[in-house]
Amino acid sequence: MTHVYVSSIIPAPANTVWALVRDFNALPQWTPFVAESRIEQNVPSDKVGCIRAFSLNDGGRIREQLLALSDYDMSCTYAILESPMGVENYIATLSLTPVTDGNVTFAEWQARFDCPANREAELIQQIGTHVFQAGFNALKRHFGR
Repeated sequence: MTHVYVSSIIPAPANTVWALVRDFNALPQWTPFVAESRIEQNVPSDKVGCIRAFSLNDGGRIREQLLALSDYDMSCTYAILESPMGVENYIATLSLTPVTDGNVTFAEWQARFDCPANREAELIQQIGTHVFQAGFNALKRHFGR
């Protein structure tokens, strides 16, 4: 099983960052690569089990299911149901931790998945850099630094 892990410091209090990212349907508000998103069957976007369907700026379409959401831990876990990336058994977790020195946020995003061995390095790079780190960079810009 392949593992991707990225961490970053977001220049805003953790509860402020969490207020934005906890909404499972808010990707277009803070990521640079999502064009539009909707929650299927009009289920609330914080209900475990809900499914978001979104389109990427490049035209790709992805469906993901919310597996866990914890306001206490400021974390959410989700699975990819359909994706053009060619991954299977994809489970990812985005989590935030308050950093009291400077009132900033330590953010972690990680995923485990299966993929063909000859695509592992490419997918680690694509997901780690063009999804996770790109998302963190967008959050940094969103919060003004």
